[in-house]
Amino acid sequence: MQASSARLFKEYKEVQREKVADPDIQLVCDDSNIFKWTALIKGPSETPFDGGVFQLAFSVPEQYPLQPPQVRFLTKIFHPNVHFKTGEICLDILKNAWSPAWTLQSVCRAIIALMAHPEPDSPLNCDSGNLLRSGDIRGYQSMARMYTRLAAMPKKG
Repeated sequence: MQASSARLFKEYKEVQREKVADPDIQLVCDDSNIFKWTALIKGPSETPFDGGVFQLAFSVPEQYPLQPPQVRFLTKIFHPNVHFKTGEICLDILKNAWSPAWTLQSVCRAIIALMAHPEPDSPLNCDSGNLLRSGDIRGYQSMARMYTRLAAMPKKG
């Protein structure tokens, strides 16, 4: 636990320095628990998520960085690799391709990349995956844009 706390404090300091350098990611540590983090990530441009801000919850294990953090979307998102109800994310680096070289910040970048480049062959959201696998890109983008507007965009007025 000592090593994981030290690593997380180091990452916390880096996040403070990088706030200006990476405006698409806002990573915040829980005030009372270094193992709980949240992130706000901007939807990548030229995707149905453009203009949306998505909240992620990180639960970091005591064996970090030897084990990956558990990350899930708190904001509803229509994406083949995100479970619609639980927000669970299907991403290899969060499972079997994890390396201690990854940081919480780089995990956020990988999730943004996944948002831009979905993998419909390993879907957690079958409806979304089926639209893409059947070639209905327009239908997928329309649904993804609708949920982005409903759940991830600031309400006007």
